[in-house]
Amino acid sequence: MSDSLAPDAASAGGAHATGERSDCFHCGLPVADGSQYSVIIDGVDRPMCCPGCEAVAGAIVAGGLDNFYRFRENSSERPESSSQDQRWQAYDLPQVQAEFVRDFSGSLPGVDTAQPLKVASLLVGGITCAACVWLIEKQLMALAGVHRVSVNASTHRAQIVLDLAQVKLSELFAALTRIGYRPSPATAANNELLIQQERRSAMRRLGVAGLGTMQVMMFAIALYFGGNKGIDSQFEQFFRWVSLVVATPVVCYAAQPFFAAAWRALRSGHLIMDVPVSLAIGLAYGASVYATVFETGEVYFESVSMFTFFLLLGRFVEMRARHRAGLASGGLAQLLPLAALRRGEGGELESVPVAALAVGEHILLRPGDTVPVDGVVTEGASGVDESILTGESELQQKACGSRVFAGSVNGDSSLTVRISTAGSGTRLSAIEKLVEQAQLDKPEQAALADRIAGRFIAAVLCIAVAAFVFWWQQDPGRAFWVALSVLVVTCPCALSLATPAALAAATLRLQQLGLLVAKGHVLETLPTVDRVIFDKTGTLTEGAPQLRAVVPLRDGFSRDAARDIAAALEAQNNHPLARAFRPWFANRSASNLRSVTGQGVAGVCEGVEYRLGAPGFVSEILSGNTSAAGIALSAPAEPGQWLLLGDAAGPVAWLGLGDDMRPSATGAVRMLGEQGVAVELLSGDQSAEVPRLAGLAGIGDYQAGASPEQKLQRLRRLQGEGERVLMIGDGINDVPVLSGADVSVAMMSAADLAQSRADAILLKGDLCALPRAFALAASCRKIIRQNLSWAILYNLLALPLAFLGLVPPWAAAIGMSLSSLLVVVNALRLSRWQHAA
Repeated sequence: MSDSLAPDAASAGGAHATGERSDCFHCGLPVADGSQYSVIIDGVDRPMCCPGCEAVAGAIVAGGLDNFYRFRENSSERPESSSQDQRWQAYDLPQVQAEFVRDFSGSLPGVDTAQPLKVASLLVGGITCAACVWLIEKQLMALAGVHRVSVNASTHRAQIVLDLAQVKLSELFAALTRIGYRPSPATAANNELLIQQERRSAMRRLGVAGLGTMQVMMFAIALYFGGNKGIDSQFEQFFRWVSLVVATPVVCYAAQPFFAAAWRALRSGHLIMDVPVSLAIGLAYGASVYATVFETGEVYFESVSMFTFFLLLGRFVEMRARHRAGLASGGLAQLLPLAALRRGEGGELESVPVAALAVGEHILLRPGDTVPVDGVVTEGASGVDESILTGESELQQKACGSRVFAGSVNGDSSLTVRISTAGSGTRLSAIEKLVEQAQLDKPEQAALADRIAGRFIAAVLCIAVAAFVFWWQQDPGRAFWVALSVLVVTCPCALSLATPAALAAATLRLQQLGLLVAKGHVLETLPTVDRVIFDKTGTLTEGAPQLRAVVPLRDGFSRDAARDIAAALEAQNNHPLARAFRPWFANRSASNLRSVTGQGVAGVCEGVEYRLGAPGFVSEILSGNTSAAGIALSAPAEPGQWLLLGDAAGPVAWLGLGDDMRPSATGAVRMLGEQGVAVELLSGDQSAEVPRLAGLAGIGDYQAGASPEQKLQRLRRLQGEGERVLMIGDGINDVPVLSGADVSVAMMSAADLAQSRADAILLKGDLCALPRAFALAASCRKIIRQNLSWAILYNLLALPLAFLGLVPPWAAAIGMSLSSLLVVVNALRLSRWQHAA
C-alpha cells in the first residue's frame, strides 16, 4: 500500500483506546478494540475491521474509485483474508473457457485490434447496489485489453468484451476479488442459484407486507368507528401501540427497497417514483409513531402498510417476468452431446469429449445420435432431422458427400462423418451469434407512469415545502401537519399503482386466455404492432405429418384398404412420416418388413409383397411385369408429400401426407386483419406446402425456404421502414428473429431456448389467443390512461384543499387510500375481460 494510504496509527489507535465503538467503513462490522487497520478515504482516516477490508478499500482508493463509498447505500461484503490470485489461473485454459467465453461478433467504435475479441460471461457475487455496478465497470475498464463491461445489478451478470492477447481471464477474476467481489463463470446452475435468492427475498418482503396490512387494517377499523361513536382512551391507545408494532416490520423490512432506491437516486441527483413514496411512507410512519408515543394527533399505519403491499405486489410480478425471460442462457450449447465416437486410423472407435474433436477427424453417428460438429458424410446413408436449424419438418436424406450440421439428429442408419468445423465455428454457434446481435439492438420500453411521474414528483416536493413555509409563518403548530397532508394527499400512490396494477391484471388474464407473458414490455408494445410474422412448421401447422388423402389406382382396392396396408408397412418404422399412420397400425399386420433409407418401406401383408415410398422404389417390384411397368407414375397435382403404394401387379394407390394447419389459424389471421394488422408467413420449408397453407389461412404475403439469416434480414428491413413487428415461431431456427422482433411469441411446444428468448409463450396452441392479446393490450392501455387521468385529476382537486389546511392528515390518508383503491379496482376489470365476438 502506498504512503498516502497508510493508516494513521495515532488517530486510529486513539479512537479505539478510548473504548468508543466504531464500525468498519467497508463492510460495516464492528471494529475490535485496539485494531490498527484503517485507510484514508476522502481525507479522513476510516477504520477497518481486518486486513482483508483494508486491502480491498486500499485497492479501491488506489484506483481512483473512492467515489464508490459516496454512492453506495449498503455496506459491502467482508472479503476473504487473501486474494489468492493464483487460484484463478485455471480459467486461462481454453478447455475451461469454452463453457462461458465466446467470440464477439459485433463491432466497437474506435476499437481496432488484430486479434478477434471475446465475450466472457461472469456472475459476480457481493453486488448490493448500483454503486457496485459502477465500481466493477470502472475497475475492469482500467485493465488493458478490456473494451466493454456491462453489469446487470438485478441478475449479477457481467458481460465483458476483451482481447485475450492483452489480458488474461485470471486477471479479471483477481481484479474483482481484490475489490471484494466473488466472480464465477456464468453457468446455468450459478444463475439459477442467484434467481432463487432474489425470489425468496421478494416473497419474504411481500409476505411481511401482506400479513402486516391484514392485521393493521383490523385495528384501523376499530379506531375509525371508535372515533365516531366514542372509544375509551385506553383502548384507543392500546390499538395504536399494537398497530405500531405490526406496521414497524412492514416499514423497516418490507419497504426497505423503496428507501434504498430513493437514497441512491438522491445521491446521484435524480428524482424517481421511490423518492416521494419513501417520503410518504417515512413521514406518515414517523408522524404516526409521534402521535402514538405522545398520545396526540392521528395515526396512518394502515395506509402505510397497504401502500407498501400493493407496490411490492406489482414489483414482484415484474420480477417473475424478468426471471422467466432469462432462465435458459447458453441453451444452445446444451443441445450438443458431451461425448462422441471418434474413429481412429485403424477403424477402432473411441469415446472422447466433444471439446477434444478436431477438424479432419472422423466420427461415427449411430441412429438417434445428435450431430456434435459440422462435417461431410464419408460413409453410409441416412435421413437426418434438421428441423431445429432449418425449420424443415421432413428428414433430409444424407449420403456420401452430403453436409451435416451440429444440432441435427441422425435418423435410422449409421453415418461416418469427417469433421469440417467444430466448436464456435458451427452453424449452431452462428445462430447464437445472430441471437446476441439481435438482443443488443433491441430497444427498451419505458413505463408510461414513469414518464408522467418524473416531472410531477419535483412539483409535489416543492409544493409540500411551500406549504410548510407558508403555514410556519401563519401558524407554526400546524405547519408540519399541513405539509404532511399535502405530501400524503398528493403522493403519487395512485400514479405508482396505475401501470403495475393494470399490467398485473392483464398479465393474469392473458395467461387464462392461453398466452404467458414473459417480459414486461409486451402489453405496452402490442397496440403499436403493425405486422405479425408466422413461422410454418409447428406454428401455423400442428407440427406432425397427417394422412391427408388416399387416391386408389386399381379397382377392388378401397381407400380404407390401401390406408390399412400402408399402416401395416409403417408399423415398425421410426421415421416421422410413419406417425401419420399411427391410428391404423393395428388394423392389419405385415411381415418381412424392411426400410430403405430415403426410398420407402417394403413387407408382406396377407401373403402379398407391397412397397410404399418413392415411385422409383415401388417401380422396382414391377420389373418382371411388363404390362404394369409402363403405367405412368406421376403424383397427383394437389400439394403435399405423395407416397406410392404398389405390388407386383402394379400401383395400388397414392397416399398424400401433409402437416395439418392449426384449426385456429384462419380465424386468427382474419381477426388480425380486422384489427388492421398485416400478416406474413416466413418459413424455412421449401415445399409446395408453404403457398398451400398460406392460401388456406388467408395470408397473401409469404416466403418459402428462408434461412435464419434471411428471416432476420427481412425483419430488419421491415423495422427500417418504420414497422413494429411481432414474430411467432417454433424451434431454434426462429431464435434470432424472435430476439430481434419488437414482440416475440413462442409456441409451448417450442424448444426451451426459443421459449427463453421469447417475450411470450402460447400455452394452448390456440392462435386466436394472439388477436385476443392485441385487443386486451388495447384495453389495458385504455385503463392505464384512465388510471393516470384519475390520479392526476385527484391530485389537482385535493392539492388546493390540503394546502389551505382544509384537509387534515387523517382525511388525506383516507383520500390517498381511496384513490389507490379506485385505481386497483379499475385495473382489476381486466382480470374479467372478455373479447367481443
